[in-house]
Amino acid sequence: MTAILGISAFYHDSAAALVVDGEIIAAAQEERFTRKKHDAGFPKHAIDYCLAEAGLSIEQLDHVGFYEKPLLKFERLLETYLSYAPAGLRSFAKAMPQWIGQKLHLRREIRRGLSDRYRGRFAFCEHHESHAASAFFPSPFDEAAILTLDGVGEWTTTSLGVGLGHRIELTDEIRFPHSLGLLYSAFTHYCGFRVNSGEYKLMGLAPYGSPQYSDLILRHLIEVREDGSFQLDLRYFNYCQGLTMTSSRFHQLFGRGPRKPEMPISQLDMDLAASVQEVTEQVVLKSAIHLHEKTKQRNLCMAGGVALNCVANGRLLREGPFENIWIQPAAGDAGGALGIALLIWHQLLGQPRPHLNSTSQLDRQHGSLLGPRFTESDILQSLDEHQAIYTRYDDAERLAGDVAQLLADGNVVGRVSGRMEFGPRALGNRSILGDPRSDEMQSVMNQKIKFRESFRPFAPVVLADHAADYFDIPHGHDSPYMLLVFNVAKSKWVESMSGMTETDGGLQRVNEVRSTIPAVTHVDHSARVQTVDAVRNPDFERLLRAFYDRTGCPVLINTSFNVRGEPIVCTPADAYRCFMATNMDVLVLENVVLKKAGQPRAAEYQAEEHLSQFELD
Repeated sequence: MTAILGISAFYHDSAAALVVDGEIIAAAQEERFTRKKHDAGFPKHAIDYCLAEAGLSIEQLDHVGFYEKPLLKFERLLETYLSYAPAGLRSFAKAMPQWIGQKLHLRREIRRGLSDRYRGRFAFCEHHESHAASAFFPSPFDEAAILTLDGVGEWTTTSLGVGLGHRIELTDEIRFPHSLGLLYSAFTHYCGFRVNSGEYKLMGLAPYGSPQYSDLILRHLIEVREDGSFQLDLRYFNYCQGLTMTSSRFHQLFGRGPRKPEMPISQLDMDLAASVQEVTEQVVLKSAIHLHEKTKQRNLCMAGGVALNCVANGRLLREGPFENIWIQPAAGDAGGALGIALLIWHQLLGQPRPHLNSTSQLDRQHGSLLGPRFTESDILQSLDEHQAIYTRYDDAERLAGDVAQLLADGNVVGRVSGRMEFGPRALGNRSILGDPRSDEMQSVMNQKIKFRESFRPFAPVVLADHAADYFDIPHGHDSPYMLLVFNVAKSKWVESMSGMTETDGGLQRVNEVRSTIPAVTHVDHSARVQTVDAVRNPDFERLLRAFYDRTGCPVLINTSFNVRGEPIVCTPADAYRCFMATNMDVLVLENVVLKKAGQPRAAEYQAEEHLSQFELD
């Protein structure tokens, strides 16, 4: 037996992953345990979980890998600061203490984090190698082209390559400071959202605007070539030498400074979101076309933070040259922990990839359900400590039927079932669910449960065998990891009753009914679709099918089980607190169901949560 631990830490979204004899056993982000969003500390809790899941001790680890090369990253930082000196002095002074005290001594830090009980060697790979490995090795493909895009690793911001059998090779790259991810983050910052966490808000805002600034961006900010390579005009940016993303020249180009988070969102913000989204899609599409011409591969694997741009991914599937696309569900830095573990097994040790079991596996990611699960005794003990009132079920079909009926009756249901998801998307096991047919559900869930911006769309989850009835999904494709956007099928559209048209601007369009599933239909008739099948997640499929049997609708709202400023819930205690502090109606913890009515101390929990949430964000 060979046990390999992969670690990503100290930058953004620390995580751990454990691979044993080539099988992915466990993976989790540290934030889920510490309850600190995007926790960048050493992933001690995630490591402890992974080892416990496998029944292993630290001493039984054969290899430990880190997802990037810190000395190479340090070289880039020093070279950048020296190039801009003395302009980058403040940024340099802020970064150096952590580098000198921690990041330059990663072997020491990791050994210390492993309680000085690990005596083996360490492996370090380049950042984009870990992305590429996380994309290709868990995929269902024996061979595929590989495309990774993010802000920056050590030097690389974009890489192209190919995976064959149990090996990957990266052949082309674009290097810092030219970065598609940093371009998108610059607009995220300029439109008033937080960099490294608000990019998906910018993507959700884009359909409210018009891409009228796309040409301006292409003329001034980024030169995009036909092969998808690009170069930024660095005079418009400040991330090389300063503590902000954009420069005064950027602000002059668009006629104002960055929006402050508390200020109203303007039409300019919406149009800029639409414009940079359009430019991003062009770069991704051109890069993929070039990669296809270079590799002649039918399949494409993707990872890196930009690979979480599900609108670009959907367009690539529709318009791009590849027959099949597989995207790592934990495409950001957290997925690097899984990438380095798999890279050690396949590339360093030369081991073949495990064969897929056609009856129980559709890829090697195990539905990305790689986190902890909790027993009935764990759940009952936690609930009894809170004197909660609940109903326990022994029959899975009856449980699914009763919960489906509660959803059909208009209740909002929090669900904790099975293993927690690895990656930023809740895929049914740590989810808040609702009826998509309700024209009020989006605003109710945004304002009274998630405590977030009203324009943010919710994603639909749909039975895989009914997906094509409701969404324009290309034949033969699915979207199990909620990483692709498709249009709602025109047969489900309804005529607007408000008199507004597609050219009408403003966030006032947010509550307009556009389809028979209005709560999951975005302003441009798009939806970030998750398909559910009985292979990857049979329990969730059972619930969704029970809802379909009662309503004739195979679709539910699926949003992550958390509120603004908090990570997705992990434990029953996390779920109970979130349930009690919001206007959620029902909580399902495995085979235990709680209804809000009659629960003790509800008012106390809600007062506490409302206070803390608006301090957090």
